[in-house]
Amino acid sequence: MQDPKTVKKGRPSLERSAIRLALTETREDEDKLKRFLLEAYDMRSGVTELGGTETNLQHTGKLTNSVIATAFNTGVIPKEARKIHALIHATLEASNSIFIHNNSNASYVLKIGLTTDTEWIAVAIYGRSSLHPLLEHARVGLGFMHL
Repeated sequence: MQDPKTVKKGRPSLERSAIRLALTETREDEDKLKRFLLEAYDMRSGVTELGGTETNLQHTGKLTNSVIATAFNTGVIPKEARKIHALIHATLEASNSIFIHNNSNASYVLKIGLTTDTEWIAVAIYGRSSLHPLLEHARVGLGFMHL
C-alpha cells in the first residue's frame, strides 16, 4: 500500500490508473489519459496489447517481454536491474489472475496498462479468453510493486 504521506491529495492511485489505462477502448482515450496522468500528477504510463494462447504468451515470455519493452520505450522505467525486477514481479502478479482456471490452449486478447510514480509500479491486465467464441470470459489482473 502506498504511504499516505507521499500521495498527493486528490491524486488517483497508481493501481486504479493502470486499470483505467487497460480498460480504455480507443487509442485516443488511452493517449488522453496518459497525458492527463503525466501533466496533472507526474505519473508516467504506458500501454501495450497482445494476443495468443496461454502457452504462447506466458511460457515463451512474450507477455513479460512486451511489458518490459513498453516500459522502456515509454519511459515508465529506466534500464536498471532493480526496477526491471520489480516490473517483472508486478507483471507476474497481474498475470496470475489472467491465467488461472483455464485451458492452456485458450486464446487471449489482452491490454496492459503500466503506471509509475518512480517509487512504485502498477501493472494491470484486462482482456478476454476463450476456447470457443461462445465460451468467452473477461479477465482482469493487477500487480503492484515497490521500485
